[in-house]
Amino acid sequence: MSETTKALDAQVAADAAAAEEARPSRLRQLVATPIMATLAFLAVLLLAFSILAPGKFGTTSNLTLLAQNVAILTVASVGTTFVIATAGIDLSIPSGIILGEVFAAQALMMISAGDGKAIDVPADQTRAGYVLAALAGALVAGLVIGAVNGVLVAYMRIPPMLATLGTLGAGLGVALLIRKGVNVATYALNPVATGTLIPGVPGLTNLVLIGLIVVVIGYVALHHSVFGRHTLAIGSSEEAARRVGLRVERHLLKVYVLGGLANGFAGFLSLAYFSTTSVGGHTTDNLQAITAVALGGTSLFGGVATILGTLIGVWIPAVLQNGFIIIGVNPYWQMIAVGIVLVLAVWSDQLRRRSQNRR
Repeated sequence: MSETTKALDAQVAADAAAAEEARPSRLRQLVATPIMATLAFLAVLLLAFSILAPGKFGTTSNLTLLAQNVAILTVASVGTTFVIATAGIDLSIPSGIILGEVFAAQALMMISAGDGKAIDVPADQTRAGYVLAALAGALVAGLVIGAVNGVLVAYMRIPPMLATLGTLGAGLGVALLIRKGVNVATYALNPVATGTLIPGVPGLTNLVLIGLIVVVIGYVALHHSVFGRHTLAIGSSEEAARRVGLRVERHLLKVYVLGGLANGFAGFLSLAYFSTTSVGGHTTDNLQAITAVALGGTSLFGGVATILGTLIGVWIPAVLQNGFIIIGVNPYWQMIAVGIVLVLAVWSDQLRRRSQNRR
């Protein structure tokens, strides 16, 4: 072997050793991920509220209540993750959830007795038919909202923020018109939320279990399917995705329909849990869902998304709200806190993108 070859081999070995030393360890890479940062922030919040409200915040009953409230927002946030992964946005989440409640209630009223303010289900009738009717009504509402959003964004080329802002107002207006501004109560769906299919596990009510199932489905669809790969590809570069043969418009329509269906299903779960529609509620759910998705590591600029991060991030708005109420802080501060957290999440995402572009 010549001296030149030996020198080259030595140089290659030295460069490889230097690169290996410069490369951060797997542990450091894991700690530096947005998911771990969000998890650490959540842990700090849980610890802080547990200290500020001993014997109140950290109790099993309160954490179970918190998990059930989180489950509803989790379902909507999973759908929102797909939308944001395409570099889109969905501000119509509140209208999708409320219309899901209203359509579910209207479906129940069509097949049962009631006075317009409460829905009565005959005791001698099986509840399965009523549950399926309500679920179908809620999904139809979500499908309509999602399809309208998809057509406006994908085919009419209206910016997602403006398109979904329009359907937000229109959807809330339709819900108010249908119910004439009056809520309707029903206990027909209550077992769906409060029952327990797996006894012996504290806090694992049906509502929490359903939320976890939706997370698993969303994880597989985003990270282990062609649909997910196409979604991320469009978010990275819509023009590049189109050049390699992806039918971008049709796929965007599917994504927004998926988001709408998730919101409608969340409305069904909300009706089952609270036993009443809430035509004046859920007004900040879009802020909370988008914040949860951004905190979890999904880029608001598209192309990068994680369902597990969304699962962690969705707890932060809920913990803030629950903690503020327990320690006696005006709940309106929760909206301010969530807004600040969203701004910080977007700023952090921009810093990560700049850092990656400089490499």
